[in-house]
Amino acid sequence: MIYAEDDYLMISGIQHFKFCRRQWALIHIEQQWAENEHTIIGELMHKKVHDPYLTEKRKDILIVRALPVHSKILGVSGECDVVEFHKSEEGVKLHGHRGLYAIYPVEYKKGRPKYTEEDILQLTAQTMCLEEMFSTQIYEGALFYGETRRRERILITQELRTEVENMFKEMHQYYQRGYTPKVKYSKVCQSCSLKGICLPKLSRSDEVKKYISQKLAEDEL
Repeated sequence: MIYAEDDYLMISGIQHFKFCRRQWALIHIEQQWAENEHTIIGELMHKKVHDPYLTEKRKDILIVRALPVHSKILGVSGECDVVEFHKSEEGVKLHGHRGLYAIYPVEYKKGRPKYTEEDILQLTAQTMCLEEMFSTQIYEGALFYGETRRRERILITQELRTEVENMFKEMHQYYQRGYTPKVKYSKVCQSCSLKGICLPKLSRSDEVKKYISQKLAEDEL
C-alpha cells in the first residue's frame, strides 16, 4: 500500500505508541499535550542538535542535521537528528558531491539507554525512510544519549523492521477511525506527562463512579 502525503503520520509517534497506545492517540489524534521535566529536557537537547542550515564535512564524512525524511510505504514523515554520509565504494551518489557514500543515521536522546525499545524503533523507522529515499540498504545506526555522552550501536534487524511496519499499520487504522484505545494502569503511568489528562486510574468503572461522586460532593460544599 502506498500512502498519500496527507495521510502521513509522524515518525516520532512510534515512541509514544510503543510506550502506550493511549498516550499516542491522545497526542496524535486528540491533539492533547502536557509538558513535564522529561519532555522539556528532551526538547532542549534536540534544539542543540537541530540546525537545518548546518552541514559539516569531516575528512570523508559529510554530516547533515535535521534531515527531513519520509516513506510512502510506511505513510510517515519526520526529521533525522543527524545523518552521516561516509565515503564508501558500496554507497550511493549524493548530488553535488563526488564519490559514493554509505548512510549512517544517529538519533539523539536524553538520559541513559533504555531497557525498552522505543528509541530503537524510532531509529529503525528513520532508517527505513532513508532506505526508501536513497534506494539503498542500511544495516546499522546509532543512538547518542545525553547522560552517558556516547553512542550505542544499533543493528537494524529484520525483526525490528517488521515490528515497525506492523506498528505503523495499527497506528494508521486508529488514526483513520479516530479511535483512542483504553489503558490498563501500571507504574509507567507515573512518568507520563499526560497522566492528568489520561486519568489512567479511572479506566475501571468503579473508579469512575468514585471520581464522579467525589466531584459532586465537592460541588455541594
